[in-house]
Amino acid sequence: MQAGPETALAYLQRIEDACMSLAHSPERGTQRPELGKNVRVIGFERRVAIAFRVQRSTVEILAISYAGRRFEDDVR
Repeated sequence: MQAGPETALAYLQRIEDACMSLAHSPERGTQRPELGKNVRVIGFERRVAIAFRVQRSTVEILAISYAGRRFEDDVR
């Protein structure tokens, strides 16, 4: 079963909202020092991993990976 365009756009919007929320609480997620300095990862809706780096007042999204993809390769 495939989702329609509205469902896909809503899903993308929720991912974007999750990324934007990191600006208010960047300490969330699991620290992953093996991926680089200040790198953290959070899960999103059990299917997506969002890897990001916190530097001073900036949050940089490094990778958004879906359903078991090895995001570590995208981050390094």
